[in-house]
Amino acid sequence: MVDYNKLRSQITDIEQDRGISEFYKGAIFKGTAWALATKSLPKSWETVRKKPVVKESRVPTHESLSKTEVFDSLKIKGEKIFKFGFGQSPFQVPLDIVNELKNNAHQNKYLPMQGLSELRNAVSKHTSKKKNYNYKSENVIIGPGSKELMFLLHVIFDGEIILPAPSWVSYAPQAILGRNKTQILQTKRENNWFPTASEIEEIILKDKNKNYLLFINSPNNPSGQVCKNLEEIADVAKKYNLIILSDEIYSDLSFEDNYKSISSFCPEKTIISTGLSKWCGAGGWRLGYFIIPDSLKEIKNMINVLASETFSAVSAPIQYAAIKAYENDHSDYINKSRNILKAVGNYVYENLRSNKVLINSPQGGFYLMPEFLNKKFNSSSEMCDNILKDTGVALLPGSDFGFEKSRMLARLSFTDFDGQKFMDKIKVEKIIDDNTINEFAPKIIEGVDKLKKWSESI
Repeated sequence: MVDYNKLRSQITDIEQDRGISEFYKGAIFKGTAWALATKSLPKSWETVRKKPVVKESRVPTHESLSKTEVFDSLKIKGEKIFKFGFGQSPFQVPLDIVNELKNNAHQNKYLPMQGLSELRNAVSKHTSKKKNYNYKSENVIIGPGSKELMFLLHVIFDGEIILPAPSWVSYAPQAILGRNKTQILQTKRENNWFPTASEIEEIILKDKNKNYLLFINSPNNPSGQVCKNLEEIADVAKKYNLIILSDEIYSDLSFEDNYKSISSFCPEKTIISTGLSKWCGAGGWRLGYFIIPDSLKEIKNMINVLASETFSAVSAPIQYAAIKAYENDHSDYINKSRNILKAVGNYVYENLRSNKVLINSPQGGFYLMPEFLNKKFNSSSEMCDNILKDTGVALLPGSDFGFEKSRMLARLSFTDFDGQKFMDKIKVEKIIDDNTINEFAPKIIEGVDKLKKWSESI
């Protein structure tokens, strides 16, 4: 039996004798709670005092950010690096949106947690027109990037997450943080690196009583491919009450003339996730949003609760500026950026593919996912390290995106060029040939050449 009075007295004595800081007092009380729970006290108060205050991580770490820092440090040292690893729009934010940000720099009040009503209204109208489906401003949640909203979704969702591999590096760690079990679906090149409807159904049939949340990212990061079997997947969603998170952050950069969202086939089951970062070149502004249909209102309400306890509200000036992003016509800007990326992506594809490099043609965004047909390396990470050392070309290993380490896959981002100079010099309808790419994206030309020679030498 624990003598609580004696315990309190002991703690007080320690505080007085050793001048323990507030930080360590907290550690002591937490240690005491642990001791009571396990029916035993620590051998000494010193062990409690030295007890780690950070839990051991259960979240897998990926090399994306650390490798980016390595690439930057090599550039600082004067080494020529071809930054094909880090995915970021090469274009500047449209001028009218930048000016609107300047005009609203004085906005300093907290905005509604769900987002500025004028912005949510602009987003809902913009999306309704594109999707031919009636979304209301109440369906929109504005967040500090779509990444944060995805994390909150993981936290509130009670069920299993179905993740196709390859998938964006943060999906799986966020699922783990949300304490959800994750089902990884390995996909095939011949299906554009997306799962089939039957593969999804097979997972659900193992336990139809569970809640399931499927992530679909099209155009895809890291593959640059577009999902072609959305209608079949939608049928599975409707049949088994499957919820879908449709990550459409690259949708405006699709090279397909008839781009489709899975929300076109099952809007009542689909949460649309997107934002400014890719089509608008505003990754650093950190503004994304969810569009959640009325049928999933419970999810929207719970995300709102968590949002109020975490980020509270997105930056006011950026929200006011973003209204212009969705009210004004930016079709010329989008078409130019799409045409440039398509031309550059096709150049990389045509000049890299060979009997030693398997690669699908680009269909959207700014990524390709080459597979190098060799057995020289033990892992894709080791291969990418070797490529960087021998050529200066920085890639990210396929293992970061859910593939087995033994598969020599890598993500290649073809954005290492000055997008604004490129955009200023061409017209929307201009055919972008190799000479133009060489003029405005010389590092793409040189980097691909080095990578091709490397693939032929191993």
